[in-house]
Amino acid sequence: MDFEFAPQEQAVLKEVRAFLKSEITPELKAESLAIGYCYGGELGRKFVHKFAANRWLVPNWPEKYGGMGASAMLTFAIKEELAYTMPLIFVAAHMAGPTILHFGSEEIKKEWLLPIARGEVEFALGYTEPWAGSDLSALKIDAVGQGDHFLLNGQKTFNTHTHVADYHWLATITDPDAKRYQNMSMMIVDLKTPGITIRPMITMAGWQTNEVFYDNVKVPKECLVGDLNQGFYYLMAALDYERMFPLGHYRRLFDEIVQYTRDTQVNGQPLSRDPLIRQKMAQLSIELEANKLIFFRLAHIIDKGKIPNYETSMQKLFATELAQKIANTGMDVLGLYAQLKKGSQHAALQGQIEHHYRWSVVETIYAGTSEIQRNIMALRGLKLPSK
Repeated sequence: MDFEFAPQEQAVLKEVRAFLKSEITPELKAESLAIGYCYGGELGRKFVHKFAANRWLVPNWPEKYGGMGASAMLTFAIKEELAYTMPLIFVAAHMAGPTILHFGSEEIKKEWLLPIARGEVEFALGYTEPWAGSDLSALKIDAVGQGDHFLLNGQKTFNTHTHVADYHWLATITDPDAKRYQNMSMMIVDLKTPGITIRPMITMAGWQTNEVFYDNVKVPKECLVGDLNQGFYYLMAALDYERMFPLGHYRRLFDEIVQYTRDTQVNGQPLSRDPLIRQKMAQLSIELEANKLIFFRLAHIIDKGKIPNYETSMQKLFATELAQKIANTGMDVLGLYAQLKKGSQHAALQGQIEHHYRWSVVETIYAGTSEIQRNIMALRGLKLPSK
């Protein structure tokens, strides 16, 4: 098997790297970090508009919907390049958009896919509720049909992008009397609609997620995605796309830890000469390479016309737990200096280790905890019995 990209694909990746090097500024990175790597800040929107103008945001989408008609393999490579330089989370382009492309009517595709591909709009995930986290079939927010609109009432929680996004990619109950999994619909809701209240919740990583309250919110019926009461299946597909986890950001952190071991002298020799540290670095390097292969396997499945399912759980589990290993190893290697935050005159690596030590915990929770990913792999991948 040939793992090399074609010459024209290599040329695109070279252009992407040059663009990222010239356009990503310290101010843009600081804004991105402050809002939890969400796309939606003022500087971030300007950057994404330029980035998307090259059709790099969704390169594997058809040209008529704003893509390049390229392979998912190239798309994943571009995601990894961006994540290495400055991670940004795209709900509309990388989670909701592919679901619309796969399941949406031609009308909804025409309405949403081009603005998404151009980076003009961003969505926020509207899944979790106080009583429905790992089990999303337990949703209670309801949408009652009334003439040409739905009337929505209920609460969402841990909806991270809502304070900077434009629209809510919302899962809601539209037939409370129907059987489980056949009572839910997906909608695209304008977050400026009267009756929506967004209240911040601050995570242990220091960034904002949100509670969202719906109080008699009117949503036009044309905002429905796909068929009525089939939203659970669209939600599952969107989760599969969400669990495709580019690890470029932690690969960069690993590279910086390796460089720190080369530059830092202890007892008259570099840390990199310590056999225990060398073993830790070698193990992480092996696992980073393994994750790369698992990640690009997802792209290969997409290029075959399928949506990866348990395979995305494999990659999400492996990647996020590897991210924790990298952060934890950084704590070991830097010692007490690793606990210092950015701004301290003694903080090594600009306080990144302390930050990622807290941040990496969150990444093993969102999009389904590690325990949920293992259940999916067991039930859907290995076909083990549920009882």
